Amino acid sequence: MSASAPLIRAHNIGLEIAGRQLLRDISLELQPAEIVTVIGPNGAGKTTLLRLLLGLTKPTSGTVERRPGLRLGYMPQRLQIDATMPMTVGRFLQLGIDGVKVADALARVGAAQLAGARLADLSGGEMQRVLLARAAARKPQLLVLDEPTQGVDVGGQSEVYQLIAQLRDELHCGVLLVSHDLHLVMAATDRVLCVNQHICCHGHPEQVSKDPVYLEMFGDKLALYTHQHNHHHDLSGEVVDDGGCNHGHDHDHSHGHHHTSHSTADKLDQDAP
Repeated sequence: MSASAPLIRAHNIGLEIAGRQLLRDISLELQPAEIVTVIGPNGAGKTTLLRLLLGLTKPTSGTVERRPGLRLGYMPQRLQIDATMPMTVGRFLQLGIDGVKVADALARVGAAQLAGARLADLSGGEMQRVLLARAAARKPQLLVLDEPTQGVDVGGQSEVYQLIAQLRDELHCGVLLVSHDLHLVMAATDRVLCVNQHICCHGHPEQVSKDPVYLEMFGDKLALYTHQHNHHHDLSGEVVDDGGCNHGHDHDHSHGHHHTSHSTADKLDQDAP
């Protein structure tokens, strides 16, 4: 593939296990510098699709092409930490990544002060930033993020997505997100793929939110409103400089993030190779 070719191209891929069709007839391309979000209900095959695209599982039909030598940065949905483990954030970032500069990696995600902290002592928001820092430290061509706001309260979720967009711009990488919540990524994604064993709708997030197939799956529960930030949050999501929030029902999504009620999680069992 040339430098301008897609990072990953899938053509009519499917997966059947023990006579059960998990995914079928999925074709897509992931472009450089594009943020793509995969959404869908529980059991829809989102994580299975991720595994097929990354080469962790082989499709039983169709083909997947990946750019030769594609560098991946993977952020798992969660990391189970033994509370007795004394490992620091700095040491964790150095594991398996040659030449990583811990201070730079953490500063990139606004978490420079965490270098000496124990992993077991981190809040949910702090841990997600550390995981994001580690994924970005690989200088990836494609960032793969599984439920990146898992464990982060509502106040900090939009800032995580702002960080993701900043990393895309800084690293000039593509981003592949998996999420259950379209409202969380409305203002932070270029394209949405709604998956339920196949791609049932796709396009710009606002377009997908109005698609009859999407509404049939999730119901007309997407209460969209603009949340204009006149403040910012600390790593745990708490407001630290409150100038007041302006809330209003609005369908201009260029200035805010959007709230609804869906939240559950799929899990990718292992890191990408």
